[in-house]
Amino acid sequence: MFSTLVSAEELARHLNDPQWVVCDCRHDLADYDFGRRAYDEAHIPGARFVHLDEDLSGPKTGINGRHPLPHPLTFALRLGALGIDNAKQVVAYDSSGSCYAARLWWMLRWAGHANVAVLDGGWQAWTAAGQPVTSEPPSIQPTTYTPRPRPDLAVDAAYVAAHLEDPQVAVLDARSSERFRGENETLDPVGGHIPGAINRFFKLNLDASGCFKPADALRAELSRLLAVSDLRNVVHQCGSGVTACHNLLAMEYAGLTGSRLYPGSWSEWVSDRSRPVAR
Repeated sequence: MFSTLVSAEELARHLNDPQWVVCDCRHDLADYDFGRRAYDEAHIPGARFVHLDEDLSGPKTGINGRHPLPHPLTFALRLGALGIDNAKQVVAYDSSGSCYAARLWWMLRWAGHANVAVLDGGWQAWTAAGQPVTSEPPSIQPTTYTPRPRPDLAVDAAYVAAHLEDPQVAVLDARSSERFRGENETLDPVGGHIPGAINRFFKLNLDASGCFKPADALRAELSRLLAVSDLRNVVHQCGSGVTACHNLLAMEYAGLTGSRLYPGSWSEWVSDRSRPVAR
């Protein structure tokens, strides 16, 4: 079972394994159909296309952020339609440093699915290794996915607000340092960050090739940021609960297990103008 990262070479050995399902999560926040076009042009053989807004998000209400979580049963129905049952090994990939793949990784864990991993280095690592690609859609046999929800893996805005002054709770913000400072904010109506949050741009988890840094290096870097005794008190957030999953994956890969996600993140936080903002 792979539960954090899997290499291109390992995935290639399992391309014809019926117990493995590959999900293409390529996306561009500025181009809604980018991922589908890229998938139609070429993808890993057998991969299913998964759209951030259509498959990995639920209905927006105006106060629940840009990428709210879907209902667990809705997500389970989509997994079943993709041919994913509770026994499958799932591997997710994208072409953006694995941030969208990490969202699917976290959501599957939230649904109670342990055997899910991210393709280290993503699409670029796969093609650089000369592995096969195709434009042919896969033949999918729909199945039934039975969710075993893990609500303990997430926190809500009320939890974050109640622990703003708690030194034993650390909020880790995965956005760029510029957005963290509240400069040149283009995605959300208010710039800044949650008071007391620590900035850890998700791309710092990657090496020059776009793969995750070694586990020991990540452990050292992340441990220096976190002065909490219980890793369950580490809360990850970003703009809308997507790139935050990248930091969470990095921590799990580094052996720093147990941290949690604030899915609504900054876009939900600022929907209530009574919540404090730091710059």
